[in-house]
Amino acid sequence: MDSQSTQTIKLPILQPALPNEHQLKFNSYKDAKTLMQAIENIFGGNTATKKTQKKLLKQQYENFAASSTEVIEQTYERLQKLISQLEMVGEVISQKEINQKFLRSLSQEWTMHTIVWRNKPEVETLSLDDLFNNLKAYELEVKGTSSSTTNSHNVAFLSSSSTKSATREVNTAQGCGISYIITRGRFLDLASF
Repeated sequence: MDSQSTQTIKLPILQPALPNEHQLKFNSYKDAKTLMQAIENIFGGNTATKKTQKKLLKQQYENFAASSTEVIEQTYERLQKLISQLEMVGEVISQKEINQKFLRSLSQEWTMHTIVWRNKPEVETLSLDDLFNNLKAYELEVKGTSSSTTNSHNVAFLSSSSTKSATREVNTAQGCGISYIITRGRFLDLASF
């Protein structure tokens, strides 16, 4: 096979993937190895570029948080995209860390549910999709509480083994750091989450 027939074979394969302005640049390469190196240099960057990209992605992950205008789906999708980009540059993050990052990044309205989920043992093995779907079930409740009040001083935690008052007694489970949350004047049993 001569070099001209090799070029005519390469171009139809590359044509759908390459923008028009780059197709002529690749005609000069005679073998697949040099062609692939040229494609990687132009589109993938060199080692320094990849290292910088990896560093920037890691910083984005560390600083990841939901914006005040974001709904849970948008936060979930942004985190999914960031994790995929980190995996493409060789950065591996444990499932537990991904789930904890998602829970910590949600807006203040999700605080009650994130506290519960961060303390559940299955958070270490649950996929991000499953965690998102479990939290999604509480979205109507969260939307209702965020529209009724934004006061952050209405949550109290009880962790003693027995609390008595003139009107009621609350027993909590021994060894369980959090078992009831009092919010907006009502008791929520965390075991039900």
